[in-house]
Amino acid sequence: MSLSTRIAAHLPYLRRFARATTGSQSSGDAYVALVLETLIEDVNSFPEASNDKVAIYKLFCMLHQSTDVKMHDMDSPYSWEQRASANLAAIPSTARNAFLLHSVEEFDHDEIAEILDTDRANVLVLLDQAHQDIARQVTTRVMIIEDEPLIAMDIEQLVDDLGHSVTGIARTHDEARELFAKERPGIVLADIQLADGSSGIDAVNEILEKDALPVIFITAYPERLLTGERPEPTFLVTKPFREETVKALISQALFFEDHSAEKGTKSA
Repeated sequence: MSLSTRIAAHLPYLRRFARATTGSQSSGDAYVALVLETLIEDVNSFPEASNDKVAIYKLFCMLHQSTDVKMHDMDSPYSWEQRASANLAAIPSTARNAFLLHSVEEFDHDEIAEILDTDRANVLVLLDQAHQDIARQVTTRVMIIEDEPLIAMDIEQLVDDLGHSVTGIARTHDEARELFAKERPGIVLADIQLADGSSGIDAVNEILEKDALPVIFITAYPERLLTGERPEPTFLVTKPFREETVKALISQALFFEDHSAEKGTKSA
């Protein structure tokens, strides 16, 4: 199979990554074009890697770091994309790339280490740096729906570590409804099975009827949400959870949203 055939399927995703990491479609496409021109000129420039997708992203990052492509960029017409670009621009480039490779392109830590020519330990450092930088830009108020005290404490601690504030912890459906009405958070972290046998799903559905805000489900019962019979949640973490996974999803959920740091609610 020719190299062009092997990499063709990865190019749309590389363009997405290029657009995000450079801050514009025109610059991103120019760097992707440079990748292809480099391969046409010398096919041996294609890096050795664990798979072709890792290799093409690795080549892009090498060229982006070493070559300055001057472009006249036009502002995006989409407000969410303008916000995302502004948020990204404030994050150091290597940490920004690590965040995008993990949260958007869904590479694992070892693959990111290959792409960025570093080791796994440094990838974890870069991701933590990115999460901290993002949290400082989109600091918000977090509501926790969780009936297990120790788990609730763990979640509260990682929220604090990211620089967000916790509005409170609800253990039942009724407590969740009352806490939301009182505090109006910017994001909700919710369990499904609550203390009195009530449903976190029902609580979240009632909340979303009143306000559009990100929700991350943290549950030991993912099969109750992944039924294929109705819209499924974008952000879902299975217990026992990894702290890093929850932090990454909080950053990802808030990253493309427009939140008020003071009110904690999404602006119109």
